[in-house]
Amino acid sequence: MGIIDSISEWTGKATSWLIAALVLVMVYEVIMRYAFNSPTVWAYETSVMLGGTIYVLGWAFVHRHHAHVRVDVFYARFSPRGKVITDIICALLFLFPLLIILLDVSASFTWHAWVKKERLIETYWMPPAAPFRTIVMMGLSLLALQSVAQFIRDLSLLRRKKSL
Repeated sequence: MGIIDSISEWTGKATSWLIAALVLVMVYEVIMRYAFNSPTVWAYETSVMLGGTIYVLGWAFVHRHHAHVRVDVFYARFSPRGKVITDIICALLFLFPLLIILLDVSASFTWHAWVKKERLIETYWMPPAAPFRTIVMMGLSLLALQSVAQFIRDLSLLRRKKSL
């Protein structure tokens, strides 16, 4: 589990540098559009792909640090044991089934993008879709690994300390 935690930590920190790239792309686009009346063809889709990459490669990092959205009105009032039990139940009922579905769909989309040489058609720049779809698949895979590691950690914690 330490290796998975390290991968999630490293990926999250490395991905955070893409925020600077996203800001630079957007600043460049704004300057070109409004100062020189010459908007770019590529900035919109580049910003969408950078933003998406930041999200998906950050999911495992966020999960590792328990920074995802919860209904804290209830969760914050639970005992440590109640929180662990809630995390285990929610992982089994919601997280793992959702990850299985998303990984299956993402794998299919990624395969299709590489085989058919799919292009993104949001603008007439039309960049290849396969690299971005691969990144989405990687992000989902990292989240799945981190989720399994956290689930095992929660089960272990529940078994070791009955009172937590």
